[in-house]
Amino acid sequence: MTLNVSNRSDAVLEPSGGWSRRTRSLLGVQIVATGSYVPDNVVTNADLESRYGFEPGWIEQRTGILQRRHVTDGQATSDLCIEAARRAMRNGQVSARDIDLIVVGTFTPDFHCPTTANLVQEALGIDAPAMDVHAACSGFVYALSTAAQFVATGNSKMALVIGGDSNSRIVNPRDMKVAPLFGDGAGAVLVTKGDAHQGMMCYQLGSDGGGGSMLDRPAGGSRKPMTHEDLDAGRHFLQMDGRSVFKWAVRAVTDSIELVLQKSGMSVHDVELYVLHQANIRIINNVAEQLGIPQEKVYNNLQEYGNTSGGSIPIALDEAIRNGRIERGDTMLMCGFGAGLTWGTCLFRW
Repeated sequence: MTLNVSNRSDAVLEPSGGWSRRTRSLLGVQIVATGSYVPDNVVTNADLESRYGFEPGWIEQRTGILQRRHVTDGQATSDLCIEAARRAMRNGQVSARDIDLIVVGTFTPDFHCPTTANLVQEALGIDAPAMDVHAACSGFVYALSTAAQFVATGNSKMALVIGGDSNSRIVNPRDMKVAPLFGDGAGAVLVTKGDAHQGMMCYQLGSDGGGGSMLDRPAGGSRKPMTHEDLDAGRHFLQMDGRSVFKWAVRAVTDSIELVLQKSGMSVHDVELYVLHQANIRIINNVAEQLGIPQEKVYNNLQEYGNTSGGSIPIALDEAIRNGRIERGDTMLMCGFGAGLTWGTCLFRW
């Protein structure tokens, strides 16, 4: 598997099956406020059993998920993102006129065009450029690192960064191996200039397009426009080779976290909190065990919300802040991974 990773310019890409050792850093930025929103519609494992005959014990054992939230009729990804943004703005006592950039990480936009970020910008009355970043479950880390470049260089004074997805709209509700994994939700952060020691101490963004078919939606794009035959066959739904994705994710996340810590001269014990993408509790536990990360340092809310893709990390981040798990000066680590294949790991000094 070829792993092309966005890192330091003095490194050399290893051949197929190897890892690049490149990393980057971006200090002088800070997150000043967070916010999150999930729909009111709670779907438990028991609900899935009564509706589709799914086995609740299998879902919990294989994923760690007990329930998830689904958008209701008339709700879409932009609605989740808008409410999460409003809460972040309220928490940060920030008005629309203070924000001059919007970056949204999502792979379930309301429309092919306009972007979800355009809809957020209009709804909140913000006078700013707005763009989507499409990196699936790595979307928030990609969006955060994109916005941070603007802030660090002085081209943005305050950026609104959102990760959000409505996964229930793109899965076959009767597919037991996929549908129970996913939920809907969004999280938002506000990024501004910070002290010289704050920000992205070390980060790595990666892509392996060769593994794209492991987790994809075969029909509906310009390569294969939708047909009645595709709809009947369910090719517009998200499809996943679960076993292959699991093995890849454990390896990719473990190696990426280990690399970022090594490049920073830090051990797993120097990090106050780990906020990993909430995809599957077995992936998270495997990574923690292999790296020797104490379980009490790993933040999990997977059991409540399932895999919310781009919303996963910022929702957990907002909860961690509200629960007093992160304080100024702390070092925390975020890691997203998923379809593409993509991954993004960031060691962030709060």
